[in-house]
Amino acid sequence: MEVILLEKIAKLGDLGDKVNVKPGFGRNFLIPYGKAVPATEANLADFETRRAELQAAADTALASAQQRAEALAEFSLTIGANAGEEGKLFGSIGTRDIADAITSAGHKVAKSEVVMSMGVIREIGNYEIGLRLHSDVSAVVTVNVEAE
Repeated sequence: MEVILLEKIAKLGDLGDKVNVKPGFGRNFLIPYGKAVPATEANLADFETRRAELQAAADTALASAQQRAEALAEFSLTIGANAGEEGKLFGSIGTRDIADAITSAGHKVAKSEVVMSMGVIREIGNYEIGLRLHSDVSAVVTVNVEAE
């Protein structure tokens, strides 16, 4: 399936690129979420008329993500959790918990922006958590998990 990208998508292409994707990815994700349109002549002509508007929106989103990354550059967070004697948590801390804690500390972060390579946190300690704020912008936050 051939689509025209309406925004930059990591590992796929940039704004305005005409790319081949698997039909399910195009139908179920790219087109419904407004990230791409089918590559027809009418859509191609419509895209060329809207190109400046879409590029301005993309530049605004990139600038906003860079400002958020600068604000989070030296940010550290402490989360209290119930833990046993050996330092193992009763339960776990996942992406939603981290996003909620960062948001309550004054920095707006969505759950989908939190990238945890280790899965969920199940022990007390310090962790480096990645944030993907834009396809070109990422930040790292230090999370300290303490026993309550």
